[in-house]
Amino acid sequence: MGENAPHQEFRVGDVLRVSCLQVQVQVQGRVADVSRFYASVEWPWAEIDPESQFRWNGRRAFAVSADSSERTMSLFKTNPEPWNLHVGDSCLVGIPETLVRIIDIGRYDPPQDVGWLPRPHTMLVVVPADYPDEALSEDDGDTIDLDSAAPLTIELVSRG
Repeated sequence: MGENAPHQEFRVGDVLRVSCLQVQVQVQGRVADVSRFYASVEWPWAEIDPESQFRWNGRRAFAVSADSSERTMSLFKTNPEPWNLHVGDSCLVGIPETLVRIIDIGRYDPPQDVGWLPRPHTMLVVVPADYPDEALSEDDGDTIDLDSAAPLTIELVSRG
């Protein structure tokens, strides 16, 4: 978990205020690929796990459609917006202050093999705080890796 995030026990239903200071991604975090659907940015807060069974490429994809559900659910944002990025560009990546609600929690012992390091022990599945329960599908949400190297700030706003 980022150094500003307290280690505490979260519960499904909790509302959190989440942010991550925007970081300029340049040499190691440049825009690596742009397609009709995604702009892929080299990820500044994780490294490829050489012992993983998965082959993560060191990138995170951002939906280029402003009204896609992937964009709505994604905590991390780019500046400029993904649809304005070109291969080789640098951009800011971070989480603007956002209210989210926990809809699931994954706890892993041993840590989960996801293709990058550090391997996560605890992942929160979250949706925007005002997202209606009846609209949820099993594919909705984004994850917050509590063991992430990203400088996350997480504050409990209300108990669910």
